[in-house]
Amino acid sequence: MDKNNITTAFTLDGYRITKNLGIVRGIIVRSRSIVGNIGASFQTLFGGNISIYAELCEKAREDAFEILVAHAQQTGANAIIGMRYDANEIAQGVTEVLAYGTAVVVEKN
Repeated sequence: MDKNNITTAFTLDGYRITKNLGIVRGIIVRSRSIVGNIGASFQTLFGGNISIYAELCEKAREDAFEILVAHAQQTGANAIIGMRYDANEIAQGVTEVLAYGTAVVVEKN
């Protein structure tokens, strides 16, 4: 799937939707390691961006996104519209990241 055919919008410029294949999702559950928590604790002492947690969050979003794309491809989609992320802490130090959207088939106008 062309990553340019994934959008947070509900339309895709230059294309028309020919088939709606329904909701697709990618979910990943991550925990922070002891080493990561210690490193982040040191970073909080100095303030600013806590890069260890930022990298963990970015990796979790990237993994959820890749699972989302694979799920859409399994349905026969060549595009995803209305793509969003959601995250919830499901236990202390354990976070679920969900990427979701609507799988569609599009054709160029």
